[in-house]
Amino acid sequence: MTQPVPDPTRPLAGVRVVEISSFVAVPLAGMTLAQLGAEVLRVDPVGGAADYRRWPLTESGDSIYWAGLNKGKRSLAVDMRSHQGQELVARLIADSGVFITNVAGRQWHSYETLRQARQDLIHVEVSGRANGGTGVDYTVNAAIGFPLVTGPAELTTPVNHVLPAWDVSCGLYAALSVVTALRHRDATGHGQRISIPLENVALATAGNLSLLTEAMVNGTSRQRIGNSVYGTYGQNFTSSDGVSYMVVALTGRHFRDLTDLTGTTEAVAALADSAGADFSDEGQRYRHRDALSALFAEWFAGHTGAEIAAALAETSVLWERYQTFGEIAADARVTDNPLFTELDQPRVGRYLAAGLPVSIDGTYPAAVPAPALGDDTTDVLENWLALDRAQVADLLDSGTVA
Repeated sequence: MTQPVPDPTRPLAGVRVVEISSFVAVPLAGMTLAQLGAEVLRVDPVGGAADYRRWPLTESGDSIYWAGLNKGKRSLAVDMRSHQGQELVARLIADSGVFITNVAGRQWHSYETLRQARQDLIHVEVSGRANGGTGVDYTVNAAIGFPLVTGPAELTTPVNHVLPAWDVSCGLYAALSVVTALRHRDATGHGQRISIPLENVALATAGNLSLLTEAMVNGTSRQRIGNSVYGTYGQNFTSSDGVSYMVVALTGRHFRDLTDLTGTTEAVAALADSAGADFSDEGQRYRHRDALSALFAEWFAGHTGAEIAAALAETSVLWERYQTFGEIAADARVTDNPLFTELDQPRVGRYLAAGLPVSIDGTYPAAVPAPALGDDTTDVLENWLALDRAQVADLLDSGTVA
């Protein structure tokens, strides 16, 4: 496989990172750093970590998931249960000066141990819980409260959303932590030890979005409201031919346009009079959302999806049609978006892959193929650690690397 060529114009050009990880948070952090120009080496056990065969798979059994979260990295497969393998990885970490992991509790790659070889080490460790216990996105999410406010209002059982929001947020926090630690090291000459519990990311987000604060200050817990938007007006509607739309009116102008479009201006005014409500206040629009939605739904149900889309497009109302992943993959927002470029991913095939979703000086850093397990073993050992061919051959023969 052709190795990714470092781009000297990227913000993190010249930075090397060693990653020991699996699943989402830290792989996403490493890929983000690679997209910003760092040379990221993912180190896995021989045979691959727990996510190397994670679904979805190609027909031949290769993980599309793994390829998606490891684009632009380099790969080294090491027997990390052996002393020789641990020593080898520790040398690589000391060479790079930056280490990210979510494989906690290993003394040989702890901050205290690794710092003996490099005093200015940046060590970022993602854990499950703040007390050191294990946890994954789905269990952390269950404990924070979101599944009990997700889903239809009449439902009494928990609903897990399918987006691993805490993994994604945690991965981006981890990447941000590396960037800030690099700046700190450049300014002071000192490294940093950074710990990011997944649970704390979820708790902080719930607090920042007022879900916890509401309970502390008002003594109330958020309730299920289905597809409504809390505190303002938003609801889903279905056309006469079964097309569903999400419609949001955040401002007074949005709301006036929605009532004009649906021909309900007089009916909405009558509702306001009878309920003693002022619909110029978004809180009042939220409080009376069910009655308002009943008025608007008649117009949506009387028009086709195409008619609704054309009419909404002429207003200030915020809206979008519900689409499947398959539909959006074929949509111009993907096919004509400079964020996506054609990628020839070995073992997976050709497809449009997203690069870094941030334009830098007008350009989106393009996606680079993910390696196969151990693709870079020989090159990394020779160029990072200056081992000769015979030394590399000995490590291969002994099974220390693969």
